[in-house]
Amino acid sequence: MFTLHKLQTALRNNYVRAILLLIAVGIAVIVGWRKEVPQDTSPLLRTQDISLITALAGQRDKLEYLLIAAPLSEAPRYIFKLKGDPLLRVVKVPSTSHLSLEREVLLRNNIPYAIAREDYLASHKAVLVDEDNSATTRAGAFLKRHAIDILLVCVVLFLLRHGLPGSGINATVLNPDQLTGSMDDLIGMEDIKQEVLHLEDMIRNRAVYREHDIDKPFNVMLTGPAGTGKTKLAGYLAKRLDIPLIQASGSALESGYIGGGSKALHALHRKACARGSCIIFLDEAQGLFMPRGRGEKKWEDDTANTLLGLLDGVRSDKGAGVIWVVASNFDDASTKMDEAMLRRFSVKINFRLPNKNERSELLRSFLARKADGCVDWDNLKLDHVAEITANLSPALLQTVVERASMIAIQENKVINTDLMFRAFERATIGLTDRATTAEKTRQRERVALHELGHFFMQIDPWLREGMTLAEVKERSPFLKISTESVSKLGALGYVLSASDDVALRTLEELERDVIQLYGGVAAEELFYGARGISVGSQNDIQKATSMLDMMVNQLSMYSRSKLDYTQFKHKDTDLDQVQAKSDELYTYTLQAIADYREQILELKDVLMDQYVLSKDAIFGLLEEQQQRQAPPPGLGGACLNTKFSSREPCGWGANQ
Repeated sequence: MFTLHKLQTALRNNYVRAILLLIAVGIAVIVGWRKEVPQDTSPLLRTQDISLITALAGQRDKLEYLLIAAPLSEAPRYIFKLKGDPLLRVVKVPSTSHLSLEREVLLRNNIPYAIAREDYLASHKAVLVDEDNSATTRAGAFLKRHAIDILLVCVVLFLLRHGLPGSGINATVLNPDQLTGSMDDLIGMEDIKQEVLHLEDMIRNRAVYREHDIDKPFNVMLTGPAGTGKTKLAGYLAKRLDIPLIQASGSALESGYIGGGSKALHALHRKACARGSCIIFLDEAQGLFMPRGRGEKKWEDDTANTLLGLLDGVRSDKGAGVIWVVASNFDDASTKMDEAMLRRFSVKINFRLPNKNERSELLRSFLARKADGCVDWDNLKLDHVAEITANLSPALLQTVVERASMIAIQENKVINTDLMFRAFERATIGLTDRATTAEKTRQRERVALHELGHFFMQIDPWLREGMTLAEVKERSPFLKISTESVSKLGALGYVLSASDDVALRTLEELERDVIQLYGGVAAEELFYGARGISVGSQNDIQKATSMLDMMVNQLSMYSRSKLDYTQFKHKDTDLDQVQAKSDELYTYTLQAIADYREQILELKDVLMDQYVLSKDAIFGLLEEQQQRQAPPPGLGGACLNTKFSSREPCGWGANQ
């Protein structure tokens, strides 16, 4: 079956091109050898004056001959010659006038005439040529008649040469002198730096590695969360090796046209081979790592198959200096990937989020780039800012610093700890709106009680252990409580807490997280009754349900058989146990929140008046209350010891 690809492949063959050239020359020779008929050299008079035809009625005796050429065309020509006159006259008449002239002049006056034969026209080609027959005129007429045909031919030729629109790939070629930055910009990340140095050594000293039978291309796979510096690392590596970097997006290969991705990859590889030693950096290429054979259409895996061939060094003789660096936000541990594709990468570097010390150094580096006087270093506690920005990537940390600069410019201030905290809140939570709840006193009261319920159930375990308020304040990750609405979260209020770098949660800690989530709805039931609970707890209940499902069904934390029950398709989840644990934890929350009724009521009035209470403010109010009255009594028995570690705030009214 004929395809465009087969035609393109055939035309690349030199033998096919030679045969086509010989055929073209043969046709030209045959056309050139065709015998030309000798032309009549008599002088010629071309005109459109019909009166010359009507005058023939009186000149019939002098008429040597009269011929009509192309009588059925739009412009018949009357060719006549008078006796003794060497001039040959050609009168061009419209087709509508030809019939009248023939009937009224020629036939009525019995003027002899005939239709011009082919042999006569062959020897008198000039009689059929108009007077204005220059090369420009002929070319213009040809273009006018064949404009659409020429346009279609040009489109076909363009597609043969460049492919269909969207089937290519936009690649940026960066020379070493255009690359900025260095490895020193990777604050911390010593493990990743060491991997890059090993990779550089492998590329520079290939002869040494050949002694250990390592001769295949050093393809590199970079994985990790977004914003951790994968793209920058590819540039740093190219700069250290002093070779060009060809940067392209893996998503651009998904053109939607059959063979478009393969063609783009080959073009990218040819561009790299033309430069000798070079790095091809494919960013956002996770789609190429998905297992092949998922779809029913055979051509869906063409792009991945082409990349497999190029990565495996099929063309290593031609592109021995080409290094493929592919970046993805997913790795084989979190996402199922094609085994053959993974095998092509001899070097895999997994990026991680910075720890607390690295975040502090990153923030210091970003702030140090600003002009003198923009940062109040004496009132800036970077360790505190690094603590509240846990689990943020370097890119997000830079966004926080940029947001702090914007706020400082708008308010004519210098950057300090408070401004960095506000910038973190703006970058992670979004805009807050006080006016949305300002005129709704009744709703604001419910919001305040709800958020205070979250707060007290967060610090409840430490209070029941007998810790002082100062010790609880030091240990608590709580940052602020607010009754301002957040459009990004769809919430009318929130409790903001710092997160923890360690994500390994124990059963006790997970239960305390559930209890804290239940603190809001328990506070509503405490003050409004069981039938007064609002839909504002929807987001909290959804999170608690997800956590309980994980604890009961996925991790089997309450069972001796450690199984993931969600993997059994024909077995229902253990809803009874989930409901039992939920009832147990919510009952405890409802009993515990009752011990803080007076404190909640007093703090509620202050919160409604000020809208926002910081950590220092709320613990200061609690100390004042403690001085006026005895601390809340314990419930007796063992209490759970919790620490809330989710950076995402518990928002009242979220996802309503």
